[in-house]
Amino acid sequence: MIYRVRHTTSYTYGHPVDLAAHILHLTPRDCPGQVVLRTQLECNPAPVRRESGVDHFGNRIVWLFHEAPHSHFDIVALSDVDVHFPEPPPADSTLAWEDIAFLAAQDADVSQYLFGGPMGAPSRMVGEYVSRDFPPGRPVLEGLLALNERVYKEFRFRSGVTNLRTTPEEVLQRREGVCQDFTHLMLSGLRWLGLPARYMSGYIRTRPAAGQKRRLGADVSHAWVGVWLGPETGWIGLDPTNGIVVRDEHVILGWGRDYADISPVRGLILGGGGDVLRVGVDLVPLEEWERDPALLNLGAFPTRETA
Repeated sequence: MIYRVRHTTSYTYGHPVDLAAHILHLTPRDCPGQVVLRTQLECNPAPVRRESGVDHFGNRIVWLFHEAPHSHFDIVALSDVDVHFPEPPPADSTLAWEDIAFLAAQDADVSQYLFGGPMGAPSRMVGEYVSRDFPPGRPVLEGLLALNERVYKEFRFRSGVTNLRTTPEEVLQRREGVCQDFTHLMLSGLRWLGLPARYMSGYIRTRPAAGQKRRLGADVSHAWVGVWLGPETGWIGLDPTNGIVVRDEHVILGWGRDYADISPVRGLILGGGGDVLRVGVDLVPLEEWERDPALLNLGAFPTRETA
């Protein structure tokens, strides 16, 4: 499936910002199951300096520097991405979860996902909750699918009740939150068991209600869990918010240990105050986008060349 994704970020400042430096994670990355066909990122006002690169985890990043006063800051990221994540292996054919934990501890690249900051650090309380799905010798994917389904059924999606300082333990006690919270909860518990897990940032396809028109810019960023199944199978994506395995309705921006590693926009400003932030996302199959005049007005690539 080829998707076009448009992610807009708009800051309006109550007082002018004199200087600013930003780091952006807004460009999808190539990885197994996903190929970025085209991408571009536009900013207003234009920065005095702009650099591109990759971070420690291999995610594509852009640095922006502003040195003139400005009262607003707008970013538009437009990308065409081809996604088709492979079907997972039969759950009962995967290694026992204890074997995965042993192998992960021997792999320098994988073992970094056994640790996390305060958003997804291993927690005994959360680990005991997660461990119910991992009795001795259970195939790791069987346990993961059971846990993914349990979080989906036992936790209520409710926005506005948590924030970036909410811990996995608090989410476990509240039994409600948003995709970021459920992702950090699973990360914390899996890491306590010794299973490497990473925070996946990106988007998920949504559909308008029957008989309703698509609301432009109404989608949001999404988060889910990536878990390592061993050197032969690699990583699998699990979406506890929706109780599904990631296949062809998700687009990956990037990954890290928790949200702090992969936040879409972060930086420092001198000045400002009374800021208002607006974010809008559209993720639509490319064929639908090119047939819809309203979507075409939002953005289209002038050429077939990759930016």
